[in-house]
Amino acid sequence: MQERYLGVAVPVVATEVVESEPAIPTAEPPQRLRVEGLTVRFGGITALSEVSFTVEPGTVHALIGPNGAGKSTLVNVLGGTYRATEGAVHYGDAELTALRPDRVAGLGVARTFQNISLALEDTVEDNLLVGRHRLMRRGLVPGMLRLPGARREEREHRETVGGIAEMLGIAHLLRTPVHTLAYGDRKRVEMGRALAARPSLLLLDEPVAGMTHGESQEMAETIRQVRRDLGLSIVLVEHDMPFVMGLAEQVTVLDFGKKIAEGTPAAVQRDPEVLRAYLGAAAA
Repeated sequence: MQERYLGVAVPVVATEVVESEPAIPTAEPPQRLRVEGLTVRFGGITALSEVSFTVEPGTVHALIGPNGAGKSTLVNVLGGTYRATEGAVHYGDAELTALRPDRVAGLGVARTFQNISLALEDTVEDNLLVGRHRLMRRGLVPGMLRLPGARREEREHRETVGGIAEMLGIAHLLRTPVHTLAYGDRKRVEMGRALAARPSLLLLDEPVAGMTHGESQEMAETIRQVRRDLGLSIVLVEHDMPFVMGLAEQVTVLDFGKKIAEGTPAAVQRDPEVLRAYLGAAAA
């Protein structure tokens, strides 16, 4: 029963980032993410209550908990969509809780969404290019006039998203309209769009929700490769416990908006409060 709901912890060995020429342009080195006393209220409802944790640079940190625990609310605060009622979030020296989503993105923070949000009639390549928007230097007029500088920049951006698609195993789908893709491939496209923004911190909100076990395993390996090749930090929200426990180095557990446990996957699985939240008082 415990393995079914909390998975089996697999020791995660920290991956050394190899100094070599990256396949795609990378961002600035990741910074330490500090969530300090975060509280979020919606009217009379407290979605998060004094939550604190730290994500070390270059690590995979998972946020888990039963439905309604506040995980997606927390990701929305990290991405700038929701405002904190109390507390703060710092990424390096910058306070994210004081910034609009576009300013947060400008600091190297990108995200995927719980419900896939893609332009379904456009091609995979066009969807990935949307992620490059904040990095485009040429204006609308040079692009419309097809001036040499604009053409050169467009070529560079297409080469970059081609490299991202290759990394994610969807290069053969670049010219394919998204609405024709299988669900798992759409998830990869959404991750690719986030990576196209050249983040140093990637927020993944339920990246394997709705996938089969085989697809989930393939996505886990993809995330390992992304982390290994790009050296970025990843904050992961997911209900698939085998996926989480085999991927994350640190896990923070929420229940009813409060942090109830934190530590390695193995330590979290043995924590009485976590067992109580997932399996009930008898199991704890």
